[in-house]
Amino acid sequence: KASLYKGLRLRRSDPIPTAPLAVVMNTALRHEASTVCQPMATDCVAEPGVEAAQEGESALDPLASQLGPAEQASDSKRQGEGDSEPLAKVARLGIGDLPSPPTAKSAESLEGSSILPTSDPLIASDLPVASNLGSPSGDTGSQLAKVEEKTGGGQESECLPDHLEPDANGKSETETEQASESWAEQCIEDVYYPIGYDFTQAPQLLSGAWKEYTRTVENFLKGCKWAPDGSCILTNSADNTLRIFNLPSELYTGELDDLPEMSAVLRMSEGDTIYDYCWYPIMSSMAPETCFLASSSRDNPIHIWDAFYGDLRATFRPYNHLDELTSAHSLCFTPDGTQLFCGFDKTVRVFDTSRPGRECEKRPTLVKKRGQTGIISCIAFSPEHDLYACASYSKTVGLYSRDKGTVLTILQGHQGGVTHVTFSPDGNLLYTGGRKDPEILCWDLRQPGKVLFSMVRSATTNQRMYFDLDIYGRYVVSGNTEGTVSVWDTTLTPTEGPDPVLNPILQFHTQQDCVNGISLHPHMNLLATTSGQRKFPEPAESEDEGNEILMTHRNIRAENSLKLWLCSQRPAPATQASSLGSGSQSKGSVLELD
Repeated sequence: KASLYKGLRLRRSDPIPTAPLAVVMNTALRHEASTVCQPMATDCVAEPGVEAAQEGESALDPLASQLGPAEQASDSKRQGEGDSEPLAKVARLGIGDLPSPPTAKSAESLEGSSILPTSDPLIASDLPVASNLGSPSGDTGSQLAKVEEKTGGGQESECLPDHLEPDANGKSETETEQASESWAEQCIEDVYYPIGYDFTQAPQLLSGAWKEYTRTVENFLKGCKWAPDGSCILTNSADNTLRIFNLPSELYTGELDDLPEMSAVLRMSEGDTIYDYCWYPIMSSMAPETCFLASSSRDNPIHIWDAFYGDLRATFRPYNHLDELTSAHSLCFTPDGTQLFCGFDKTVRVFDTSRPGRECEKRPTLVKKRGQTGIISCIAFSPEHDLYACASYSKTVGLYSRDKGTVLTILQGHQGGVTHVTFSPDGNLLYTGGRKDPEILCWDLRQPGKVLFSMVRSATTNQRMYFDLDIYGRYVVSGNTEGTVSVWDTTLTPTEGPDPVLNPILQFHTQQDCVNGISLHPHMNLLATTSGQRKFPEPAESEDEGNEILMTHRNIRAENSLKLWLCSQRPAPATQASSLGSGSQSKGSVLELD
């Protein structure tokens, strides 16, 4: 349960946490201290946390050797600046694995030590991150008060063994540990709980960003993706710019009313149309060296961007058989982050994440006119099996073995080019959707080629239409061309017949334009949606012909925005619950193009 809430963040102005709170956070987050694969490396080492702080070791950035002199000088300058941290970094600092709280005997010796958090502490108000996002109980202050009453006071004892020697609070070491463990279990039960989406009613609009995308004509969005640790969200838009928005700080304290408009903390511009982008899968704000993302654009190499500073950290340069630079149409890191898979025309190239450059492994999808044809539009890895799926604009989906890229099967059944695929958490089901295709298909991989059911949506645009699956594999959420979001419950029974159809359990209006981006938060009951599409001019009216105006956007309405929705059990106000469409208009920006 503790792993669901790595989204908790520190603030520099908070006081030092009390001992019971530190014990609880250390106990609850100790599951995160297991070995993970470091970025840009092939060996598995302990996650950078309290061990590195105790030994005084600093995390080594594996990409530092790949940077040029200018970038290294820039990094050295930033390290010497001290307090001048970027806004994106300060707002996303993580708590990590907190050290054990100091005892009465060691408090004086630890004073001034770097082991205990003195400048970036965590307080009780930061603990119930999702207490107002569907928590059964969020009264953490009263819990802390009860703990203080339980741990305070006591009678002194004399001539006792070391493990029974009373501490500063009059409790023996054994009694203190038992009380801490009991309180930790109670806190975990009350505060750390699984995500519980409530789709029995329309979600509540919390905040969003629209002014950011109205400065340029036809700057429509092309999707959004939450960071793996949930601290920020990444968007792509028609101005060839990737933007990072931090999660509103009010959500950590439960202040959900009248949230201000979100503003981008980082902007990373590409030279041409952005084809695809993805986060590093084990990205964590607690380890800055893991905070990066990959992007691919037309006539440009694959770029690796720093998610704290927005700098270019490395490039992967794929070349074709004529030794010409070619662009990747899709990107996807392996779940452990050691490799980067890139989709091309009838080919998948595999780069070693720790070695930027041009060296890569080529895996053709079409050999001797057998296999999968077309451009590989998206790639997804199975969470439980050693295989990956490649979707193609040729209306097919191929399954391949991860080690050698051997084709296992080719799935056919879509009416348009497949643009998005995702696996269920158990790896037994595969969901696929395409452009100008009204269906999202659910494939049973235990019986390759069998479609369990389809989910109908309106997708009449040529752009990529995203959908998302919650971490439990129960809900499928997707937008459509008319600005409506549909939710399907995969545990329900679809209709009978040769082509089973799963009906949605909820449909609600979010924007006044095509909802092309959908992303569910990895740790909270939050939903992010993006809207917009390319608008083509219409023939001008008769009175405009004298002004030599042949085509116009006068009667075309567009809404290019990012919106954040609350999908919890907390009831929304009557004005928003009754008509969510009107609420979205009040906080949106609907443009009438001239």
